[in-house]
Amino acid sequence: MTLFLLGIVLLVVGYYTYGRVVEKILGPDNRETPAIACRDGVDYIVLPHWKNMLIQLLNIAGVGPVIGVILGIKFGPIVFLLIPIGNILGGAVHDFVSGMISMRNQGCNLPKQIQMTLGKTYYAFMTVFLCVILLLVVTVFINVPANLLVKLMPDANPSMLWGFIGLIFLYYILATLFPVDKIIGKIYPLFGAMLLIGTALLGGSLVWSYFQPGAVNFLSMTEEMKAIVPAQGPIVPCLFVTIACGILSGFHATQSPIVARTIISEHKAKAVFYGMMVLEGVIAMIWAAGGMAIYHLFPETLAMDPNTVLIRISEYFLGKNVGILAVVAVIVLAITTGDTALRSLRMSLAEVLHIGQTSLFSRLALCFPVILVLVGLLVWSNRDADSFKVLWNYFAWGNQVLAASTLWGCTVWLISQRKAFWITLFPALFMTFVVLSFIFWAPGGLKLPQGLNIPLIPAYALAGTVSLLMAIWAIWRGRKMLKKEQE
Repeated sequence: MTLFLLGIVLLVVGYYTYGRVVEKILGPDNRETPAIACRDGVDYIVLPHWKNMLIQLLNIAGVGPVIGVILGIKFGPIVFLLIPIGNILGGAVHDFVSGMISMRNQGCNLPKQIQMTLGKTYYAFMTVFLCVILLLVVTVFINVPANLLVKLMPDANPSMLWGFIGLIFLYYILATLFPVDKIIGKIYPLFGAMLLIGTALLGGSLVWSYFQPGAVNFLSMTEEMKAIVPAQGPIVPCLFVTIACGILSGFHATQSPIVARTIISEHKAKAVFYGMMVLEGVIAMIWAAGGMAIYHLFPETLAMDPNTVLIRISEYFLGKNVGILAVVAVIVLAITTGDTALRSLRMSLAEVLHIGQTSLFSRLALCFPVILVLVGLLVWSNRDADSFKVLWNYFAWGNQVLAASTLWGCTVWLISQRKAFWITLFPALFMTFVVLSFIFWAPGGLKLPQGLNIPLIPAYALAGTVSLLMAIWAIWRGRKMLKKEQE
């Protein structure tokens, strides 16, 4: 419990200290924001500050900080420190800087940011890669809530699954096509309340149960848990790929432009971008504690799929009826990330292809082929459990490739603006090292992203060398951009 509470304190203190350092470096001012300068009534529109914070939180806090940490806590209590430290120094900085770049450039999406900072070749690769990742995200975040809804049904059958998949997919399409204030802006306050209440109840119940007289120390490792730690792989890189959100997520950089186009003042950016990532870290900490507790109390759950474990956590600590609220909160997390992932894909494609989005017809024309691809992915991913595992593995790995690329782009931008670039340089180095060491070390096979199966120490050496070369290249590009702007 000490590490858990210390981690929560670190997140809160980090927001008010390091968050302030990052804000001072970025220097928000009183310039016109895209919500005012580019207002179109569809994607560019001023929304209230509290609503922007809720939308950003629900956009970024998908099932990663729940499903990811339920899997990740198997590495041990060290997770309770790695989540807040990585969040404060890496994830929240990643979200804040990429969000500010978007606001300073007419609410541009991630591909445009990559083109500005890392060049046309990287932009071409990243545009294709980003589209693939967003397609995977939408597919994952249709499947997960649909499966959870089926598990809540007393008499579940396969037809129910496809019924829920169809309803969720239909909602995603509508949320993507309509102006941001018509559907997302209307229902997110309700969804946000459900999420915050469900998570707060679980956190309160965990602390209350822990300090009851005679209670066992359920936030410690059992022998059964210790025995499976080696099977999880090395903490670096495996932990940082398993926990795809909560610590650092490249997916967030695809979501920030949605809110960057609705903020009335740059002075609100810290609370929206940095603050909501910190709050996601708190959510991840609570579900990590729930995961460790249920594994400790019921060792048989170590072999269960994370969706089932999630329901066991909720029912044990909140009771069957109230526990449903916590499960519904997780379903909300997934749905409110999947809908904006599809919206982000539409916005990114429109920006790349130079297709205006003010008319409903143009939005429909752009979304139609995307919908067909998603239908194919949904059919394939639901053939069997192995298909979904493949999908999740590639999503989690690709997400961190995206994070590393975004951080390099942020580093180049900061250098070109004569700002302290170390705030993104060090996270970029670390995440590049994580991604490359995973690729070099991971065994091949369809159930993992294809790796080279190199022994761990040589894989570390190779990853470290390439990461340093990337740092030299990024600094060179940033200085080149700065020199060009000065001419």
